[in-house]
Parts: sequence; structure tokens; C-alpha cells
Amino acid sequence: MSAIIPPNVLGDIPRTPAGLLSNREKDRLIERAFLGLYRWYTARSQETRNWNADKSFDWRAMNHDLPGEIITVVQGFFAVEQYAPDYTSSLVNLVRRSHGRSHFQMRWGSEEEKHADAWENAVLFSRQRSPEWIAEYKERLKSKQWELPFPDAIHNLVYTVFQERATQLNYLNLMKIAQGKSDKPHLKDVRDPVLAKVAQTIAVDEAAHYNFFLEGVRLYLYYYPQQTLQAIKNVIAQFSMPAATLVPNWEEFFETVYRAGIYGPRDFSRDVMQVAFRNLGIESRKKLEEGIKATREVPDFEDDSRVQTIIWDTFDYGSVEGDVRRLHVKIQDYENEIGFSELDPTEFIENPEVPRTAQE
Repeated sequence: MSAIIPPNVLGDIPRTPAGLLSNREKDRLIERAFLGLYRWYTARSQETRNWNADKSFDWRAMNHDLPGEIITVVQGFFAVEQYAPDYTSSLVNLVRRSHGRSHFQMRWGSEEEKHADAWENAVLFSRQRSPEWIAEYKERLKSKQWELPFPDAIHNLVYTVFQERATQLNYLNLMKIAQGKSDKPHLKDVRDPVLAKVAQTIAVDEAAHYNFFLEGVRLYLYYYPQQTLQAIKNVIAQFSMPAATLVPNWEEFFETVYRAGIYGPRDFSRDVMQVAFRNLGIESRKKLEEGIKATREVPDFEDDSRVQTIIWDTFDYGSVEGDVRRLHVKIQDYENEIGFSELDPTEFIENPEVPRTAQE
């Protein structure tokens, strides 16, 4: 699996048994799907989520008497989003040879930049942090640099699925508090329509990001199932939110988020990991780990037939194939609308490596 290198720059490719897709062809198919998805995503983003951090919210109407606990949360969100330039540049460099992925990361970065500006405005207009304090705090944050959590593209792609879902959940739960819907007695009287709208708007962006990265992981899961499942297992075992080691007083922020009922270990397990697993056709973490372990015990046959008898029980391959097919239909519909289909259409090619019984 080439994970980040497009087919035109691939080096030596391992011998492929007759009737199976070569790594080169798999990478070409994944790359074309990413390009089509990026084009579709960009058009939809511009049509439906083209908001402005300064002008889309009535900042003067923001509640000036929000509890200190909520200000700590908003400040923490602001701090995490300050590393958007690092997130973007690191990921762009990692996948720079891929048109669809590198250009999407630039689009993603432009949307994350709006998040950083919106949370900074929320801190400022809360009137509980001075402009001077904010400027000094930003200097402290930018004195450190965020680095990729994993060295390769497939692990970082998987990581972003869980990270974007977790971020979306954080913002949605803050939105509920700002709407006066908290189930915590000490926060039940909190009301701030402006803050609620900010959290909701950004959460919608995060949902779109989650879905893009999810489609990408599905592509790899379809064409490289064993390697992708292993990456999912590795990411889950080491997962933490971005910038956790960079933001000052992170433990205080995390404890505040937890006490407010916004996010905690149980939320990650129930509303992040299980949601992502369900979207990827994986029954549970236990099933994933057992399947990978059992697959490793299968002998490596001398005829290099690459027939695997265990991994297909680890996840619902049929549902993943259905999702990949639907992604291609979406891309093809977009290409028909623009005219790409007349010159350079994106096509779905079935992976013949999969035992037919796994899809029946």
C-alpha cells in the first residue's frame, strides 16, 4: 500500500497474483476517488457553509455574565484551534503529491481558520479576557509547534476521523449548554444565543470534515482492509485530542469540559468510537482486535494467493463496499453536472480480492 504516493510516482510494486488488483491500480482508484470527493466537497462547502467569523454573528449581543466554567471551555477551544496553521501545513506536506488530498487539506485549513477566529471573538466579546491577555496568550500558544501524531498518511487519516467526530461532539454539547439545555444543575440557567449559534455553526463544519475523512478511510478499508484495520486499532490505542501537550493548563480545561458534561472518556467510547465503528462496519473494538490477531495467525501461503479467511469476519465488508459505491455515484453525478464525465470520468472498480461469501 502506498498510503500517500499517487500512482504516477510509485516505485517498485510487489508481484500481484493474476486476477487481483495491483497496488498501483488500487492507489490509482483511491486517488481518483479522493479527487472527485474533493471537488464535490468544495462545491458543497461554498454553497452551504460560506460563513464569516466576524460578520455571521451578533457579537455585541453576547452574554457578558457567562460562568467562569464556560469561559474556560471557550478559551480551551480557542487555544486548540490556534494550531490550525500547524495542522494544515503538516498534513498538506504529508500528502502533497495527492491532488485530492492536498487540496482538500488546504480547504480544510481555511475552514479551521474560521473556527480559530470565531472562538477568539467569543473569548473577546465575553469581556472576561482583555485584548492584551488574548494577545499574550496567543504568543504563548504559538511558541510551541504541533506535530503529526503518526508518521504516515493512513494512520493520520484514521486519526482525523475520530478527532473530527470528537470535536463535533464537544461543540454540540457546548451548544446545548448555551441553549439552556444542560442537565448539570449548576449550568441549567446558562443562556447565550450567540454562543449557541457559534458552537452549532462550527459543529456543522466539523461534521462535514468527519464525513470527508470517513469516506477516505472507507476507500482504504475497501482496497486495503487488513492494513486499514490495523491502523484503526493503532489509532484507538493511542488516541488523544490535538494539542493536549501544548495548551497551558490542559488538565484544568479537560476537567472543566468533563464536569460540564461536554466530553469525557465515556463520550469518546459511546459517541465517538462506536459511531465511527458503526459507520465503518466494525462491530466493536473487541471484534476488531480479535480479528486482527486471528488474521496474523493465518499462514502465508507460498503461492501468494493472498486469500484470507479471518479478516472478513472482523467487519461488514458488504456495507463498506455499498458505501464506496454510493460515494462513486455521488462523484459521478457531480462530474455529469460539470462535464468531467465526458472527458475524464471517475469509475468504480470492484476489488476482486474479497471472497464472494463475505458479501453475501
